[in-house]
Amino acid sequence: MPVSPARRIAFDILLRVEEREAYSSELLAGPRINDPALSHEDRALAYEIVMGVLRWRSLLDHEIAHFSFTPMQKLDAEVLTALRIGVYQLRYLTRIPKHAAVTESVELVKCAKKSSAAGLANAVLRKVSSAKAAPATHSLAAQYAHPEWILTRWRERFGDTAAAAICQWDQQPPPTHIRIAAGHAPHCVLRELAADAVHCQPAELLRNCWRVTEGALIGSTAFRQRKVVIQDQGSQLVGWLAAAAARVLAPRRILDCCAAPGGKTMQLAETFLDAHTVAAELHPRRASMLRRLCSHPQLQVIAADAGALPFYPGTFDLVLADVPCSGTGTLARNPEIKWKLTAADITDLAARQQKIARGALAQVRPGGVLVYSTCSLERDEDEHIIETVLSNGGATIIPAAEVLALIPELDRDRIADIISGNFLRLVPGKSAHCDGFFAAILRKH
Repeated sequence: MPVSPARRIAFDILLRVEEREAYSSELLAGPRINDPALSHEDRALAYEIVMGVLRWRSLLDHEIAHFSFTPMQKLDAEVLTALRIGVYQLRYLTRIPKHAAVTESVELVKCAKKSSAAGLANAVLRKVSSAKAAPATHSLAAQYAHPEWILTRWRERFGDTAAAAICQWDQQPPPTHIRIAAGHAPHCVLRELAADAVHCQPAELLRNCWRVTEGALIGSTAFRQRKVVIQDQGSQLVGWLAAAAARVLAPRRILDCCAAPGGKTMQLAETFLDAHTVAAELHPRRASMLRRLCSHPQLQVIAADAGALPFYPGTFDLVLADVPCSGTGTLARNPEIKWKLTAADITDLAARQQKIARGALAQVRPGGVLVYSTCSLERDEDEHIIETVLSNGGATIIPAAEVLALIPELDRDRIADIISGNFLRLVPGKSAHCDGFFAAILRKH
């Protein structure tokens, strides 16, 4: 029996995520799933299976362990991946016929040249299809499929109610936000999108930010012509925060030292048209992608390590350091992070972030501004980094609330909901309908 294209693609993506340093967001944006020959229905099902399996992986594994006579650790990755796909469809996708979920998952095992495990897969999935869910533990971490150690950190950081809200948010499909590129009238672009059956609503925090409520944005004319940019509302807010912090400086030189994927870079380049904006990106492949996507006459893209930038120190009016981080504020969008991340990883990331923050501050001229940001919810990567930078002297903090009040795109009635002390703090499920972000603004002496 042939396997449907949707399940075949989902299987291949999930196996790459499991066995390699691959991320679902990149693979789901790749050419295979966006092949014009693939039907809209198959594309949607592949996306649903990949994201659903990654969001609920621990509960799927609990079901497999309960109904399997073979210990989980003895299952090959191909067999385990096929079982997860089958169990996810049986437990979460009620519109999928049970026989299709079982039969095609068994076929995936055979196609992966693991025919000796086909009988096991068939037995497990038939048990799942005919039985109630396996008895589960009642912890919040188990209920919402999050590692206990992450939830413990969030409870200590934000409290029980907010930690539960974050977990709930992480288990839902995140909204798609767009920014309308400079030089295009929003009402005209929205009308063009509607003509392509793409419908939007205003976002809750920002003007000129829109949430896609219906339609295939990537296939629209406005998207292909780069009149709209997919960029989370929280990411947009960080970009506008950096622009507002620098506006009084009338900046002539701007540096985005960890630039990919480039949304914030373009916000700054479009805001300060006469400034020379440099976008630095560590990986040459991503730097090349930035050059293609972020065309602007005053924008220069270079491949460089943010911890050792090739510039004479103290020459930039504004430096944005949106540093590599754990990404725990983006688990709704990148669910595999929670299964790959360890506490030791956060410690390692914090050491690199310290180096980047120090190097970024060194690039700022006296009186200039550094904006440090992450999409992490972890204090180690956020407040602790800023505290260490400030303890070394040479800079002072600018309260985020003061700068947020200068952003014309922001609904000012919401400022109190998105600050924590002197910092911007977006908490998924609590303060805004967007990814989690942290940002701090420093003025160099």
